[in-house]
Amino acid sequence: MAVISTQDYLIEICSLPDSGLNSWLNENCSNAKVAILVDENTHDFCLEYLLTSFTLLSEAEVFLLPVGEENKNLEICTQIWGALSEYQFGRKDVIINLGGGMVSDLGGFIASTYKRGLSFINIPTSLLAMVDASVGGKTGVNFNQLKNLIGTFAKPKAVFIDPAFITTLPIDEIVNGYAEMLKHGLIDSLQYWEELKDTEDWNVQKLSVLIEKSVQIKNTIVEADFLEQGLRKKLNFGHTLGHGIESYFMDQSFQISHGLAVAYGMICENYISFKKGLLSLKEMQEIETVILSHYALIDLKDAEIEAIIELIKNDKKNEQNTILCCLLQSIGQVLIDQKITEREIYEALTHLKDLNFNLN
Repeated sequence: MAVISTQDYLIEICSLPDSGLNSWLNENCSNAKVAILVDENTHDFCLEYLLTSFTLLSEAEVFLLPVGEENKNLEICTQIWGALSEYQFGRKDVIINLGGGMVSDLGGFIASTYKRGLSFINIPTSLLAMVDASVGGKTGVNFNQLKNLIGTFAKPKAVFIDPAFITTLPIDEIVNGYAEMLKHGLIDSLQYWEELKDTEDWNVQKLSVLIEKSVQIKNTIVEADFLEQGLRKKLNFGHTLGHGIESYFMDQSFQISHGLAVAYGMICENYISFKKGLLSLKEMQEIETVILSHYALIDLKDAEIEAIIELIKNDKKNEQNTILCCLLQSIGQVLIDQKITEREIYEALTHLKDLNFNLN
């Protein structure tokens, strides 16, 4: 068992039956209503495990969310708020978010806004949620085709990470979460990057060790800057361009995962770092090679590049009509609040497009 203490809540990494979840439920839910938020996948593959392991949850209300990032919106929130109201949930009641990144983001937002805040815990079931969405206290929903435009800073009461849920995931979902782990190495630890880039085995035991390291890196950063006034912005590496790419395809018939979008964003922001003279050619090429060994590229059209740039111009991290992002100085060292131009973004996205052309 790995226990990571934060200032206000506990993160445990171990099997759920061996965790402190039962004690937490006894302490907080004996006289409280409980709602479990799941999507269609976690309903089918994870919910029974939770319910049969914890008898206190036998009377919990289960709210089913549709699968997909496109459903992380205010309409779905309204439906769940309505259900909570119908079941007369009060401010001492509890929401359990059982799912991947979408469930963690959406469930946390629903809980943090309903009656000015219900207690919630996260039980992440995807690798992405384990190393990113479930920890750190950010919640959010998409709005007007913009990623996480509406959200809150709201800490869960606890996070229980059971690596066994990884066995329910297809390989694409594991690789989806791996992108955020690569990011943790790039922004914080050369040693962790070296360990990650040589990882070819996705077994639960190996991933459990890597999950703990990623969570430790993210938690240390968040604890120092919860409201993202400075240091926490490091975690946005790959996300300025990545969110633009993800947002564009959110409205298309062909959609891409968050992890894949972040991988593309890291390639682009890595390239901008090199072009600005911040990053050596050797490290730029190493980063690019590692990412390309795990993620297939897509064929970007010129019109799509222009549309993505328009979305990036409205990124929530921008200030005073200036596009800001994180850029690398070296592997393990990142600069925050770096101004980049539309021309630099265009060149980086064109570089991404050319990589796909050259590989094919």
